[in-house]
Amino acid sequence: MAENFDVVIIGGGPAGYAAALYGASAGLNIALIEKSKVGGTCLHVGCVPAKELLETAAVRRAIVGSSMFGLTTSEPILDFTVTQARKQEVIDGLFGGLSGLLKRRKVTMFDGIGTLHAGHVVKISGGASGDVEVTGTHVILASGSVPRTIPGFEVDGNRVITSDELLSLQELPKSAVVIGGGAIGCEFASMMSDLGTEVTILEALPKILPGCDDDITKIVLKSFKDRGINVRTGVSVNGHEPRKSGGTTVKFGDGETIEVDTVVVSVGRRPLSENLGLEGTAVQVSERGHVVVDPWCRTGEPGVYAAGDLIATPALAHIGFAEGILVIQDILGEDPIPVDYGNVPWCIYCHPEVSFVGHSEASAKEAGIEIVVSKHRYSGNGRALILGEPEGMVKVIAEKRPDGTAGRLIGVHMVGPWVTEQLGQAYLAVNWEATADDVAKFIQPHPTLSELFGESVLALTGRSLHG
Repeated sequence: MAENFDVVIIGGGPAGYAAALYGASAGLNIALIEKSKVGGTCLHVGCVPAKELLETAAVRRAIVGSSMFGLTTSEPILDFTVTQARKQEVIDGLFGGLSGLLKRRKVTMFDGIGTLHAGHVVKISGGASGDVEVTGTHVILASGSVPRTIPGFEVDGNRVITSDELLSLQELPKSAVVIGGGAIGCEFASMMSDLGTEVTILEALPKILPGCDDDITKIVLKSFKDRGINVRTGVSVNGHEPRKSGGTTVKFGDGETIEVDTVVVSVGRRPLSENLGLEGTAVQVSERGHVVVDPWCRTGEPGVYAAGDLIATPALAHIGFAEGILVIQDILGEDPIPVDYGNVPWCIYCHPEVSFVGHSEASAKEAGIEIVVSKHRYSGNGRALILGEPEGMVKVIAEKRPDGTAGRLIGVHMVGPWVTEQLGQAYLAVNWEATADDVAKFIQPHPTLSELFGESVLALTGRSLHG
């Protein structure tokens, strides 16, 4: 007979392993099926390696700009093979830690591809565990995602690559086109530019970084322009023609072309749902490949859930963590509150960094909300000036009360130095539905970057300090 578990999880990325760890800590008997390595896209070909390469870019910027601090250095020489080796060390360390943690929590691991069949039967094949059949009182589908591609740009690993290949290059190209101006595209463009690649971004939408407040995007665009990154928005790509001498000619817009060594296709990721089986179940899959779920991540099949990149929610590792926890709490009958996807934290690690939570000014107005806005720039912040990074802004959006004063905070958008590390208090304020008066009472340490958020909120009370 097939071995039975309290929960069988297909996929060991952030959503899957978070459910496994959280469920095991609650005493559930968990099976986790992964065809590659636990950690998923985020650890192996996403968040972690991308940020490691961005940190290399930051170190190079610091060396190049060291003369402002009185330090004389020669032009830094990049050995990208060393960068890649360090990246792999970070990944291997985190992978080893995660694997050990799953083992200590007594999660049963299966190596292979899991497919769901009627009666909560999961068949495992194609891996070191061989052909195995297990059952679960509950099943969680968390098979993740893969990079999207576009017609006319077939990935060959040389002239045309996706994020998967870029993160493993042993040498950066001299010139590149990045197709897609979203978070991933802007991170890659920023990183490559800082490390010496001539970069052009081609984006079909009217603006890069959709979802970001327009004031924030303008600052990123200015920084990109000052650093020589060419950004073209509102243009479609029309294929490419490889050159015999190497590289390729990209066709875009109204008959325009550009010659580059490499094309990086960065148009998002698609759910990896085609290998899940699902015959004999009531699990539904949308036209775009997402498994259909309710606010508690329940599918149409009783006792079967789906989470992470597999469902149509923000494709962020921390959302996968939250959904994995939510599912286990629902399995345990704890009546959990669904994830509020309108108020999740967003972090983009290009230079300058971007982070935000809640409404932008435009989305608040579109929703018919009367608002009060406060904006403060890092150029007046002591810590930013000490760091030599005065570029950026904190923008706080609050509901307008009937008397015209600022009430509940509904959005905070930041761009500038280390704003990905500063978002925490803004995220808490928005999600706790705090008012400007509530937040303004809290003391911000000085001199810090984070006090700019405090100053911006203080200004909403009708009185201000430095701004």
